[in-house]
Amino acid sequence: MQENTRERYALIGAGPSGLAGARNLDRYGVPFDGFESHSDVGGLWDIDNPRSTVYRSAHLISSKTTTQFTEFPMAESVPDYPGHAALADYFRAYADEFGLRERFRFGTDVVRAEPADDGWVVTTRDHAGTETTSLYAGVIAANGTLATPHVPDFAGEFTGEFLHTARYKDPTLFAGKRVLVIGAGNSGCDIAVDAVHHAASVDLSVRRGYHFVPKYMFGRPADTLTRGRPLPPRIKQRVDALLLAQFTGDPTRFGLPAPDHRLYESHPVVNSLILHHLGHGDVRVRADIERFEGAEVRFVDGAVAEYDIVVSATGYRLDYPFLDRAHLSWTGDAPPLFLNLASPRHRNLFVLGMVEASGLGWQGRFEQAELVAKVIAAQTRAPGAAKEFARAAAGPPPDLSGGYRYVTLRRMAYYVEKNAYRRAVRAWSERIPVGPA
Repeated sequence: MQENTRERYALIGAGPSGLAGARNLDRYGVPFDGFESHSDVGGLWDIDNPRSTVYRSAHLISSKTTTQFTEFPMAESVPDYPGHAALADYFRAYADEFGLRERFRFGTDVVRAEPADDGWVVTTRDHAGTETTSLYAGVIAANGTLATPHVPDFAGEFTGEFLHTARYKDPTLFAGKRVLVIGAGNSGCDIAVDAVHHAASVDLSVRRGYHFVPKYMFGRPADTLTRGRPLPPRIKQRVDALLLAQFTGDPTRFGLPAPDHRLYESHPVVNSLILHHLGHGDVRVRADIERFEGAEVRFVDGAVAEYDIVVSATGYRLDYPFLDRAHLSWTGDAPPLFLNLASPRHRNLFVLGMVEASGLGWQGRFEQAELVAKVIAAQTRAPGAAKEFARAAAGPPPDLSGGYRYVTLRRMAYYVEKNAYRRAVRAWSERIPVGPA
């Protein structure tokens, strides 16, 4: 371990949020040690990372201009919706540009972190199995939100091949097989479209309705059309719903359930290819699953069909395995962190990346990291402002919904409206009188 760890923070993870954390800790002169289990930066976007959950066909569902770090735009040669390989290159280039790679200890897992003596005892393990324990000033968890699969309990037993999307990589897996994909979110629709070109048949089990958004409208990436002053929620919902009706039509025409929520009250599916394949009969919609019976699947509408492969596209659950949930005051589907980043119990415990919002991009996460770095720096350079932030973090949370009535689903537990969220984060950053080092 480096000397004087007592004055340093432990930053966990070198994916997009971890890189944003390292960049801003450097900017504001906060000493830290970074830890990354893999051998390089990029997190899940590095498909060679054993913990990566991306698949060969994975691309951004938001365009590069609304997703990239503002200080480091993607090259003109990068397509509007880059794939995982281009994004892995982007994060490596970002790390090299700002000298971040040397700030991480690669091939090192953080096993646990416990508060002690106004700091945190952090235990790490390298890939040779050697454990090291050191006392740090604090902990910043940036290990991502899409690593631990959520698999519902299904009645019965399926005797074919069953896998979660976290294990899916290549569509040749489906060659000649009867495939059932459970879940019609973004990953489920992507994988169903992949399977069409290889499988004997493709069915999509859908429990609830979604709004489908195309990637292009009027010849431009759809998320670049309304980047000016945000409209009030009800007006934006009406206007955009009218546009979608022109571009994608009524999804119930293809046998999909009608959404039980208004547009933007749950994360939309940014994939119009699934509608294309439904319209061509390449994919068939099935109801929710009642039970497995060997190779057969029984659906709640009474239908029964046989499959060779079932893919569970049922999302992920938040997981900070090195932290006791009590340290995050965690009782529900997501810990109630102040601004989705600060522990209400510990002034020196932060989480980066535990936020989802349509259009927030990595710049929104950069602003998260900037606020965290300023709060930490203020603990010695502007203690009054740091104490004010700690008091706010221990109090009632602000409304970050932006006026939208989000559905109460597990995956929406840490969802925010991007403009409301960025305003709140920026406002706190402006209240902390600490400049870059």
